[in-house]
Amino acid sequence: MNASRTWVSVGVAVVGLVAGPAIAVTIATVPVGNVGNAGELSGAGAGGYGTDRICGSVGYTYNIGKYEVTAGQYCEFLNKVAATDTYGLYNTYMWSIDSGCKIRRSGSSGSYSYSVADDRANRPVNYVSYWGACRFTNWLHNGQPTGPQGAGTTETGAYTLNGYNGNDGRTIQRNSGARWAVPTEDEWYKAAYHKNDGVTGNYWDFSTGSDTAPGQDMADVSGNNANYYTAPYIFPIDSGKFTTIVGEFQNSDSPYGTFDQTGNVWEWDEAILYTDATHAARGWRGGSSGYNVNYVRASVRLTLSDSPAYGSDNLGFRVVEVPEPGSALLVLVGGLAAVARRRPR
Repeated sequence: MNASRTWVSVGVAVVGLVAGPAIAVTIATVPVGNVGNAGELSGAGAGGYGTDRICGSVGYTYNIGKYEVTAGQYCEFLNKVAATDTYGLYNTYMWSIDSGCKIRRSGSSGSYSYSVADDRANRPVNYVSYWGACRFTNWLHNGQPTGPQGAGTTETGAYTLNGYNGNDGRTIQRNSGARWAVPTEDEWYKAAYHKNDGVTGNYWDFSTGSDTAPGQDMADVSGNNANYYTAPYIFPIDSGKFTTIVGEFQNSDSPYGTFDQTGNVWEWDEAILYTDATHAARGWRGGSSGYNVNYVRASVRLTLSDSPAYGSDNLGFRVVEVPEPGSALLVLVGGLAAVARRRPR
């Protein structure tokens, strides 16, 4: 791992378990421009899984998380708003399961505190439900306040939740004026696969900027590597770990400059991919260390029937930042500069 990338930690000294005073979380983002680009077919009809949909067309500039939200960042969030964990933002599996992100809760309700193992702080958080991801973005939208889970901290802002934690919630959508949010499927897809070559419908099959399946070389000499399952199971990661440090494959970024949108953990998006009388399942994208290479392709639209309230060791998220109207031009200029700097694939 390049030393220059270690700054994505939340910024506290890491020895054993990271604890101490809560500090501000910094989310590194990259700009996504090429406004009004064409989409492409994703799903079973494109050779993957899930219902068919044209994905990836976005009519505005935006910023997206360069990395998946880390265990260290989520731990700071918990320390700010979960002294009493009213809406279950902490999952005990984060600590108790070997493949958990190793966030530990101490104390009793009303005075809970949270710490993260130093060797997991810069790896993606997991066991976060869709509603947990929404509450994290509400907290970012509201300026990272400290206080009980409620209006102005976790329950209002980008999404109006007001205590909802069920398996439906189809009417809960991103609010107008949201500054941070869970990505739409199109926002996520474009950042991962679009070739960043103008207002086109040109896409890669993998977010590593390639149509060839990625390898698993931790040295990442080739620039086309990712963390996913192979049989018999080979861990392309540190011994005993299920996920890699975010950005570990330092030469395998997407054309827009994101990392790990192929493999590591599945990531939530806002799309509703399945409904019945009581469920409205949100989408997953990108594959994980627990799924094989067939699931990390652009054509895979995955979900579970109960997924909004579901958490798993294979499931995390990243966030999107929607610029204020006055800053959209600056984002576009930044995106054009990024195109000029990109190396050829």
